[in-house]
This record gives sequence, structure tokens and C-alpha cells, in this order.
Amino acid sequence: TAEVIDALHILDGYGSLKISDAERMFRDAKLTQIFEGTNQIQRLVISRQVLKEWI
Repeated sequence: TAEVIDALHILDGYGSLKISDAERMFRDAKLTQIFEGTNQIQRLVISRQVLKEWI
């Protein structure tokens, strides 16, 4: 996602147009992040699973 944000900054106004590939990639990256959950939630889920295996 950070790379796509950088691309939008480089492209300035054009990057936010609906016709640009950068806009589509940003939209897809954000949708994936929302669908999968935040990084913190994913870490919590993984750490709980690891702890269950050790306890």
C-alpha cells in the first residue's frame, strides 16, 4: 500500500483520476487491507493461535 501511495503522490492529480492504473491499485490495496483486517488484528489472531499451541 505504501508504494501505491507514493505513486499517487508522484502522479499528483492524474493519479487520483478514475482512469489511472495508480488509482485502481490504491483502491484494490485498500479494499484488501479492509477485507483482511488491520495488521494489528492479524498479529493478535496469529499470536493467540501460537499461544494455544504452546499451552
